[in-house]
Amino acid sequence: MSGSILVAYSSVYGSTQEVAAFLAEDLRKNEKEVDVRPAREMRSLHGYTAVVLGAPLYMFHWQNDAHRFIVRFHVELESTPIAIFALGPFHNKEDELQNARTTLDKELAKYDWLKPVATEVFVGKFDPAKLRFPYSLIGPLKKMPASDERDWNAISAWSKKLFELLDH
Repeated sequence: MSGSILVAYSSVYGSTQEVAAFLAEDLRKNEKEVDVRPAREMRSLHGYTAVVLGAPLYMFHWQNDAHRFIVRFHVELESTPIAIFALGPFHNKEDELQNARTTLDKELAKYDWLKPVATEVFVGKFDPAKLRFPYSLIGPLKKMPASDERDWNAISAWSKKLFELLDH
């Protein structure tokens, strides 16, 4: 495959950026050219033959930079393979994962033309000490313990699937 894969991300506290960098490194192991960039900084998809887009889910919504990316590159994404991931729940519990998947599906349904080759939700990381306004005002969030239940093996397994799905 000629060209590069773009791993674009939106990250508020850095966790999604770390996952994007990890995915990119995994894809590079398969001899892929991969660029990792913040979604909000992208001005063109020229030269990219595939896109991986990731963003966190907050308060039952996918982060706005991911939505803006999809809208900005609507025409290109209709003919470019795209895979999408979200970091959602703070704990690796099936009900939380299912709720996050439902939220992501609902968010992506806004774009009936968008046909991702793969979508995935991963458990995220939470640190109440890093909360910013307005989330820093929500008492129950501030009282939650810090956690990092990201499953790097699951993320790596997904990148191996992407290698196959994005290689055309």
